[in-house]
Amino acid sequence: MSFPIALQVYSVRAEASKNLYATLKEIKRMGYDGVEFAGLYHHTPEEVRDMCADIGLVPISAHVAYREMLADPEGVLSQYVTVGCKYVAVPYLEGEDRPSGEHFDEVMKNIAMIGEVAKKLGITLLYHNHDFEFYKLGDKYALDVLYETVPADLLQTELDVCWVNIGGEDPAKYLKKYVGRAPVLHLKDFVGGKTENMYELIGIQSNGKTADAQKFELRPVGSGVQDFPAIINAAKDAGTEWLIVEQDNPSMGLSPMACAEKSRAYLKTIGY
Repeated sequence: MSFPIALQVYSVRAEASKNLYATLKEIKRMGYDGVEFAGLYHHTPEEVRDMCADIGLVPISAHVAYREMLADPEGVLSQYVTVGCKYVAVPYLEGEDRPSGEHFDEVMKNIAMIGEVAKKLGITLLYHNHDFEFYKLGDKYALDVLYETVPADLLQTELDVCWVNIGGEDPAKYLKKYVGRAPVLHLKDFVGGKTENMYELIGIQSNGKTADAQKFELRPVGSGVQDFPAIINAAKDAGTEWLIVEQDNPSMGLSPMACAEKSRAYLKTIGY
């Protein structure tokens, strides 16, 4: 079994902001089959839909801020229906909305509501994790509590294998928990371990100390510590439909586009 491979456009966001069409065309040239958006880069949904159709990329999914969807679920999600996305993901939770905060029960109810709206519009809501969802609520990870609380017909997983690993779990083994509920999987590689400042590498400001952040580095797929053959074999068993490459910041002296190309080239060497 092979998989279609997409790129999260956030990985090359500076290039996309300058010229989305040219960036998408280059993503296609690299051998990607689809894209996942994180914003539409000053274009209308119709324009983005038409760009993808012209270039031959599937706009499989999009990351849309939780609070943005909460403010206008139907209006916001409808834009991505127009683009042609099959999935929309909650990409990140701010501090007060995280499991360690006071509002997580409310957040789960709101995610279920957004999932209802998505379902009515004919798309599926996903949740994209980081490591902070591996906070324990009682004897369970908050991420597992979320998926137990919100029914599968309203919320599917978009496990990010880097953050699963940083959260303390083996990604291939953890994915097996969500067989039949893991249509989209984020492939992300890294070196180093969990540090206080690692979110600086995904564009999140921290306390200003930078030394620790250097211990953790995001890498092109196949250039870090992850066992991708095992992860992808687990994805086959889980019923995964799409693999999505994401690298929030470039590394190894490469540009964002070169990192994206290196990730795609590696996946080809292992048969994908």
